[in-house]
Amino acid sequence: MLLEADDLFKKYEGRGINLEAVRGVSFSMDKAEVLALLGPSGAGKSTLLHMLGGLDKPSCGKVFFDGTDLYGISDRERSRLRNNRIGFVFQFYHLLGEFTSVENVMMPAILASAGKRAKKDIRARGEYLLESVGVIDRAFHKPCQLSGGEAQRVSIARALMNNPDIVLCDEPTGNLDSENAHNILDIIESLNTRFNQAFLIVTHNESISDLATRVMRMEDGRLK
Repeated sequence: MLLEADDLFKKYEGRGINLEAVRGVSFSMDKAEVLALLGPSGAGKSTLLHMLGGLDKPSCGKVFFDGTDLYGISDRERSRLRNNRIGFVFQFYHLLGEFTSVENVMMPAILASAGKRAKKDIRARGEYLLESVGVIDRAFHKPCQLSGGEAQRVSIARALMNNPDIVLCDEPTGNLDSENAHNILDIIESLNTRFNQAFLIVTHNESISDLATRVMRMEDGRLK
C-alpha cells in the first residue's frame, strides 16, 4: 500500500470562521494506481490533497505514506520525503517566472541533491522529461512565453523530476481548453504506463474518470 488516509478531518476556526472542510475521510491507494477524486467546487478535494501531500496538517486523523506516518515525522523529514517521493501538479502551474522551462523542471533535483549530483545529469533528465511530455522545443522559453497547455506540460515534467512514487494533481485541466485538457490526460495515462507512477487526480471534470483505474466522489467534505 502506497498511500493511506485514516479518518482525516480538517477544520478552520477563528475570527468568525467555523468550517469543517474535510470530515472523516479514509481510503488507500496502491502503487501505479490512477485514482480520480471527483466532486464539485468546495467539496474539500484540494484540502484533502494538500493533507495527503504533506502540505497541510490534518486537524484529526493520520496519513501514511509507504508505511510512514507523514505527520509523525519532523518537518525536515517530511519536506525531504515530499520532495523526493511526491510530485505535484497544480491548476495554476506555479512555474518560476525568471527561469526557463528546463530550469523549472530541474529545480526539484537541484534542491534534493544539494550539489551532490552533477548539473549536467540533472539537465539531461530535465530535457528528457520535457521531450516525454512533448515540449522539448520550449526548453529555453520562460513561463510568460508558454501557452496554458505548454505550461501545464512543463509542470508535469517538473513533478516527475525526482522520479516520485506518486503525483498529486489538483485540477490539472482546470485552466485549459478541451483540446489541451484532452492532451494532458493522454500524457498522464502514458506516463503512468511508461514510468509506473501512481497518480491521484482531484477534479470536477467527469471525463478524467475514463483514464482512472478507480473513481471516488467527494461532497461536503466526505467521500460518497
